[in-house]
Amino acid sequence: MPNSQNHHISPCQISILLFGNFSNHCLANILEPLRAANDLSGRLNYSWKIVTLDGLEVSSSSGLRLGADARLSDAGGDILMVMPSYEFLTHATVATSRALRAAAKRFTTLAGLDTGSWLLAEAGLLDGYQATIHWDEIDRFSERFFEVHVQKEAVVFDRGRASCGGALTAFAMALQLIDEAHGPTLRMRVENLFTGAYSERPDPQVGIVSRALQLMRANLEEPLLISDIAARLGRSQRHLEIQVRAKMGANPQVIYRRMRLALAHSLAVEAQVSVAEIAVRCGYQDASAMTRAFRAEFETTPQAVRRGFGVPWS
Repeated sequence: MPNSQNHHISPCQISILLFGNFSNHCLANILEPLRAANDLSGRLNYSWKIVTLDGLEVSSSSGLRLGADARLSDAGGDILMVMPSYEFLTHATVATSRALRAAAKRFTTLAGLDTGSWLLAEAGLLDGYQATIHWDEIDRFSERFFEVHVQKEAVVFDRGRASCGGALTAFAMALQLIDEAHGPTLRMRVENLFTGAYSERPDPQVGIVSRALQLMRANLEEPLLISDIAARLGRSQRHLEIQVRAKMGANPQVIYRRMRLALAHSLAVEAQVSVAEIAVRCGYQDASAMTRAFRAEFETTPQAVRRGFGVPWS
């Protein structure tokens, strides 16, 4: 999987191989987060094209017709995403396997979305790899392909292979791609864009880390102490720190700061307010402290970000 933490010199080039009766839902769930990662960062982190085996138009399960940008044989790049979705067995042909094996030489990573893992496995491209597939097919998949280490997980990455289950898990795959290449701050901004605001009162059925993140998101202007968050959740600060670090790869203090700076970045781009106002909304006592933290996180300033987007100051 392409991995150059925080900054890509050139965009990650993705080809999405579609077949007749592909899922619109799955396609949107993989592409929209990547599109948002471009928009929110103000640079082209990801580019993509739609490919088919013959280069011709393809229709989704709901009848949406989509033109292909190229034939698979003419495509190459960082990631090939294979998405047959419904009636996938009709596409598991010798010709498809031959085309996928040839394409594997031109891409760094092969990804099976929805039922795409079946076609990759049929071509022998998942032998010895961990992989998953749509949950309706996972037992049959496991019985059919003995050389594949089948995992009952939503998303699986294993060296130069990636796979996910149904349409909803494509969104999780996109978030993981963003996190690996550009860090948790951009991932959180993209996730927040699609999942919406969080309640002031965390849902007790949600895990401890998710509940802590909910409290952080609900208190960006007046940040809470980590000890206060832990107390509200009925845990010690040490316990919370261990859990957050294990799941998010950083201490809660770091995650909280990244959330506040992600908001600062959004305000710099989207709102015609002063740097001082941005600082207040993000829980900083003064503009200079916020600007220093902003520069440390993004290697630029709010003023430079705003100039890049052509947004006037108030």
